[in-house]
Amino acid sequence: MKSKMIFRRTVMTLLFFGALLTTVTTISNISLTDLQVLMKDDALVFKHEQMIWGKENQMSSEEKLHSVKQKNFIIEEAEEQTIEELLQLDQYPQEKVVATGYTAGFESTGKTPDHPEYGITYSGVEVKRDLYSTIAADLNVYPIGTIMYIPDYGYGVVADKGSAITGNKIDLYYETVDDVYNEWGKKEVDVYIIKRGDGQFTADELVKLNENKALQVFREQIKKE
Repeated sequence: MKSKMIFRRTVMTLLFFGALLTTVTTISNISLTDLQVLMKDDALVFKHEQMIWGKENQMSSEEKLHSVKQKNFIIEEAEEQTIEELLQLDQYPQEKVVATGYTAGFESTGKTPDHPEYGITYSGVEVKRDLYSTIAADLNVYPIGTIMYIPDYGYGVVADKGSAITGNKIDLYYETVDDVYNEWGKKEVDVYIIKRGDGQFTADELVKLNENKALQVFREQIKKE
């Protein structure tokens, strides 16, 4: 009887963690492979730290100094990895696009701040520059809700359209005109298609994407790109 209870609890625990993992990967758009990569990197750093600090009691001052330098090198090496390397973005299909930049201002949209729809995209979501930024595209090519990764910019979610944005063209949102010219301009770039949209996208979905805990370490990296 006792063995049956233990078996039942074990099965229930495994099912719980399986459901939890599925939920996390669905909400965050991080695949199981991505999670394995992140855990593998953390495990390697932890293993190196154990090896280094476990021997310190038997080390001379010179050896301890060397071990500290070695630990710092491991940490710096991990910090220097890009989001492309850690999340293995090359597993996603790539498409070549011509990307330009735009703002919510009159120069891009013809709307002034006193316009009732100023800063509001075609999807109804407010423009945003963050971990996941709102971008414009030809909705016949990239439907609303399409998520892509644009090198040197970050994640973009198709939430808007534009009369000049046709075919394999996208428009990347920036907060100011200076940002558009200084940080982007116009480029031909290969983007990674993370998810094809279904024509719908909400403000709540954008919030969930930008609160993805696994990507917070890259927030400043992406916003500076």
